[in-house]
Amino acid sequence: MIFGILKEPTSELRVSLLPEHIVALKNQKLTVMIQAESGSNAFAADAQYGSAGAEIHSREKVLQNSDVLLCMHALPADDLQIIKKGAVLIGMYNPLSQTHLVAGWINSGITIFSLDMLPRTTRAQSMDVLSSQANIAGYRAVILAAARLPRYFPMFMTAAGSIAPARVLILGAGVAGLQAIATAKRLGAVVEVFDTRPSVKEEVMSLGGKFIEVEGAADASTAGGYAVEQTDEYRQKQQQRIAEVSIKADVIITTAQIPGRKAPVLITEDILDKMKPGALIIDMAASTGGNTARTKDNETVVYNHVSIIGDSNLPAGMPADASKLYGKNVLNFLALIISKEGAVNLNFEDDLVKGACVVHDGEVVNERVKENFNAL
Repeated sequence: MIFGILKEPTSELRVSLLPEHIVALKNQKLTVMIQAESGSNAFAADAQYGSAGAEIHSREKVLQNSDVLLCMHALPADDLQIIKKGAVLIGMYNPLSQTHLVAGWINSGITIFSLDMLPRTTRAQSMDVLSSQANIAGYRAVILAAARLPRYFPMFMTAAGSIAPARVLILGAGVAGLQAIATAKRLGAVVEVFDTRPSVKEEVMSLGGKFIEVEGAADASTAGGYAVEQTDEYRQKQQQRIAEVSIKADVIITTAQIPGRKAPVLITEDILDKMKPGALIIDMAASTGGNTARTKDNETVVYNHVSIIGDSNLPAGMPADASKLYGKNVLNFLALIISKEGAVNLNFEDDLVKGACVVHDGEVVNERVKENFNAL
């Protein structure tokens, strides 16, 4: 059986597997083909892949011959025309928001596994790409903010006077938010945190953050670790409380997203109008509309002397470690669908296999994706 690894689009610096990951596939007597220069942006040269046992080929040859293809982002239509029929494609395709791609997958006769669709269970933790990459995103968001903010993060007491610590507001205490709290505290900032889930209060406080409480949140305990829609009454109270804290903040880091839906606008124009000149917002929900009223994906917008950086792909800024973690997630998932003899074995009785599968045998497998697809 042949495994293929493709080079990602220009804006993506990560790669699905590093040379160190190739060894595990070769131990199963699998042939590994990789598109030339796939790992160059992650500081993994073709020669290193060759030494690990991979064959270096053109993109066309990898597409035409691979039984299992690894690429983090969805393939363009031209690639789908030449991909091997029946191939298994594995990546992070965000099918709830990119439902328009599903028809092309069906017509290509391929099987699609999107690892961002894995159930958020204990058993899935070792292959949870959302968590491994969000951890990096939270760290990067704070480092980026510290570099761009026209102030210190920590408090300084000098002969020339004292500098108060920066005030950082983090909206969302998921994996990215928690790492952002820890990083901002290490840099000496005062950190305040908002999340609709009261259950995360203890985690926030254990990292040194102050938890902002708003009563009346909808129960998110059955949402598999994701955010849920809130009532109008709760949103009004939430907006008021966030506004009170935002206008005092030097840095705001936003992470709030709801799978398959537009990101909630938490920082309105009215709040932006009242924020400090020179304040900074890092919006990690930019790709799904953003958490501010002025966010633009992959752009920095300056509004009323407040800089809004829209970036949902912060892990790509640390391609070496991000690829290392992502590759390990992929190998752990492959253990579910590749037999000891090195053959594809899709057991749809396994909730992780079924949950991550989007399209198989010409049909949409994932129920949430099917609902969105049928609504198109």
